[in-house]
Amino acid sequence: MTTTDTTPGRPPRAHEDVVDTATARRVVVVHRIGAFAVAGVLAVFGLLGFVGGLAFFDTTGGSVAGLSSNGLLSAISLLTAAVLVAAALKGGRIAGIVMTGVGIAFLLSAFWHLFVLNSRLNVLAFEMSNVIFSIVVGLLLLTLGLYGRVSGNLPEDNPYRPGPGQDVGIDEEPELPPATAEELRAEREMREAEVAVTEHRATPEQHRRVQAMAAERTKAGRRRVWMAQS
Repeated sequence: MTTTDTTPGRPPRAHEDVVDTATARRVVVVHRIGAFAVAGVLAVFGLLGFVGGLAFFDTTGGSVAGLSSNGLLSAISLLTAAVLVAAALKGGRIAGIVMTGVGIAFLLSAFWHLFVLNSRLNVLAFEMSNVIFSIVVGLLLLTLGLYGRVSGNLPEDNPYRPGPGQDVGIDEEPELPPATAEELRAEREMREAEVAVTEHRATPEQHRRVQAMAAERTKAGRRRVWMAQS
């Protein structure tokens, strides 16, 4: 059974896969094509490692396309490529999320291997060229994954641009508890009405008052509207 978010004053979250605008379509293309492209590079690297017959846990590694690799790194490269392809096939939003996560993993791997080069902990047979490659690919994945999501000047038709009702201001009304008997009674009536609407047994009066307070984001604001409707 599917459910929808019916929280008053909080519209469903939009993203590029459900919003049909020029910007949303461009974001989808960048996310999906970017995931496919990086997956292709990683897949070629992994396949070349397997074709070269590299030992799986050889910490000295062998040369593959100017980088050091072993069987384990080749397998991880192919697995990462498969994850990126699956995400791209799923949709632009998933591709962006996965690329962001994989990009962070690449950067963490690069910094980790800076400390374990030429040691037994270097199980992926990294060399400095691999560290640089991981940093470049990690930054590229982060850039692609966050494209269209993070900016101080998103276009009006960008699905990630907050709408007027989604802006959180520093002067937002605090969540004040009921202070009088009338407010306590209003809180109780509000809860009863909202439950009745959800269970499809509300009276016309309850429907009208619940709809009237739907645009309010705080309990205090909804309570004030409810009491004004009495």
